Amino acid sequence: MIRHIVMFKLKEFATPADKQAKMQEIKTGLEALIDKIDVLRMIRVDFNVNPAETWDVILTTELDTLEDVSIYANHPEHVVVAKEVIGPVKADRACVDYEY
Repeated sequence: MIRHIVMFKLKEFATPADKQAKMQEIKTGLEALIDKIDVLRMIRVDFNVNPAETWDVILTTELDTLEDVSIYANHPEHVVVAKEVIGPVKADRACVDYEY
């Protein structure tokens, strides 16, 4: 099994409420992919609660193989969320994939 973890730092927002609403939209969009992408075994999105840290949104997914990570990443449903929901507000991204 592969655990695929992605962290996103978001751009500045006009208000904390605007940021929270966008984070919730990201969570809803990504977590809905479990019903649309067969290779996903688990998907979860969480929010960083420590304001002293850099990253805002944490995505954790589990897939069977690294090839499945690629299938997931390139799936049209994922691409829509990545480009249309996350892309406009993404300041930075970090990723790690590990086998367990």
